[in-house]
Amino acid sequence: MVEIIAIYGSPRHDGNSAALLKQAVAGAQQEGAHVEEVFLRDYKISPCLEIYNCFKSGECAIRDDFQQILAKIESSNGIMLASPIFFYTVSAHTKIFMDRCQSLWVRKYRNGNQHSGNTSEARKGLFISVGATNGKKLFDGATLTVKYFFDVLNTELYKTVLCRNVDRKGDIERRNDCLIEALEAGRALARVLQKATEKGKN
Repeated sequence: MVEIIAIYGSPRHDGNSAALLKQAVAGAQQEGAHVEEVFLRDYKISPCLEIYNCFKSGECAIRDDFQQILAKIESSNGIMLASPIFFYTVSAHTKIFMDRCQSLWVRKYRNGNQHSGNTSEARKGLFISVGATNGKKLFDGATLTVKYFFDVLNTELYKTVLCRNVDRKGDIERRNDCLIEALEAGRALARVLQKATEKGKN
């Protein structure tokens, strides 16, 4: 069975980006995938403190809930990540988790250890975001950040669902186009992961 981790990066459990991610989760489940949902705000995760232990051992010296979530990612075939836009990038909850993955960057690019889980093939990931304005570059910074975050997890940014003019709680409910897009993106992610899994068995 395809294993997907869905990471909610919003400060709100029931915010707009969370609503879109729930749609994507539902879509993946419709295709038979098992999806584990993680709300970052419910975990105790310190920011990176630049201890540099990772340069010695490849492991983060800070012991908190970060390792628990990382283990879930490393045992997954795919990742769904959702965050609202804050100052043209991801939320603080999301960025803190990303920064703690510096140890993985060290393993991959400094120490030459490509290990980031038990999957031999690159994972595929879905990024979901909402923003308040209609700015042309509204999602550029966040999408680039996610792309390089996924890279240290050996994950390809497979698809994005980016919804403009969504700000206040509940705004997403009037955006049926985005809700449908998220549902279909979740289904597509599950299907492509299933094909990769089947190919790997042959």
